[in-house]
Amino acid sequence: MFICLLIIINSAIYFTFSKMLYESELDRTYSEVIRVAKGVNLGSNQIPMNDLLRAYAPIDGMLQIVNADSKRDGAVTSPGHEYLIEQPITFSGKENRKIVKYNEIPHSFVSIPMVWENGEIVSLQVTQNLETTAQNLKTLSYVLIIVTILAALPVLLSTHLLSKFITRPITTMTTTMSDIRGSGKFKMLDLPKKSNDELYQMGETFNEMMGQLESNYEKQEQFVSNASHELKTPLTVIESYASLLKRRGMEQPELFHESVDAIHSEAIRMRELTEQLLNLARNDQQWSLNKEDISLADLVKASVRSFTNAFNREIELTIDHNPVIHTDGQKLKQLLYIFLDNARKYSEDKIMVSIKQVDESAVVAITDKGIGIPAADLPKVFNRLYRVDKARTRKSGGFGLGLSLAKEIADAIDANIKLESIEGLGTTATISFGLVKSH
Repeated sequence: MFICLLIIINSAIYFTFSKMLYESELDRTYSEVIRVAKGVNLGSNQIPMNDLLRAYAPIDGMLQIVNADSKRDGAVTSPGHEYLIEQPITFSGKENRKIVKYNEIPHSFVSIPMVWENGEIVSLQVTQNLETTAQNLKTLSYVLIIVTILAALPVLLSTHLLSKFITRPITTMTTTMSDIRGSGKFKMLDLPKKSNDELYQMGETFNEMMGQLESNYEKQEQFVSNASHELKTPLTVIESYASLLKRRGMEQPELFHESVDAIHSEAIRMRELTEQLLNLARNDQQWSLNKEDISLADLVKASVRSFTNAFNREIELTIDHNPVIHTDGQKLKQLLYIFLDNARKYSEDKIMVSIKQVDESAVVAITDKGIGIPAADLPKVFNRLYRVDKARTRKSGGFGLGLSLAKEIADAIDANIKLESIEGLGTTATISFGLVKSH
């Protein structure tokens, strides 16, 4: 765009200057014609015509008088301009001024009418060679072309460098993505020195996205691997007992009952694992929430009553306050069931549930006096499929999915969850919400 603008400006300069210069030459020639006309009128009766015209002949052109029949009554040329005599003759009864070309050389031509000695109207014409002016304009055109080229070179160079600078991150990103597609391995962009421009931010965002994709891919691989492993075990048990039943089940009643119980137990484990996997997968898409103002005490009471009836476990409920919270009641019940179920699995004693208000938060605490969680494992228990003791959790029926699901439910309903545990003494899970009001 800059080069085009420069060409337009220089072209405008050239054509404007050219027009001004030729107009100036026409004005000069016209002044010469007026001067000649006055002199010819004064001396036409005293001096022979050719001698009179020779006295006023231009130094670089031709002076001629043309009658109405387009014939010369007289004509003189300066040395070296005899070729002008050979040019066509044209009579004009009015003033005429123009630029004409003879032998590819521009000439100024001016013609004015005048009354000749016999009363006849003739045309006094002066033609002047403008080769010098043409040469000057040619020199000007060369200068402007050179200036345009000299100005365009740094523009082209800087444009090339700038375009490479701008497109380098995009090209690198495209190459990296092609490598990722071809190799199946995640790669990062090699970013230059940190800057605040948009290109650096784009590259940084790309690297962050690649990091997230790689992390999610690794989690997905681990998730699928662990889930496959968990499903493989109950399937193997079911297959083994089914084969045993097929061989000896009809002959040994005690073996029949043992096999059926084992198959039934493993089928329940598979169903529970599948449900939790589906819950997590459904959460990966989007939680469907229905938030409303809920009495926390009433909801916890109903959940504790249902859980007590289902598992015949003693649960002690303590209510210090009856706060009202804004949340999804069904999701909160699911969250409570996960922590109550963990307390049931890993302890034999009474489970304690309390509702209290701490500062501006409503808090539900679920405490058991079970086996507890080692301090080294406590930060990892919310990871999918992470289990503290695989042998122990298999016996209790755990998959390492419950706490991960609890964390995601809590995030969805804007609750904060926290685990405090001492190995061998028990665990306390707390769920806290922002208050709407309290009674």
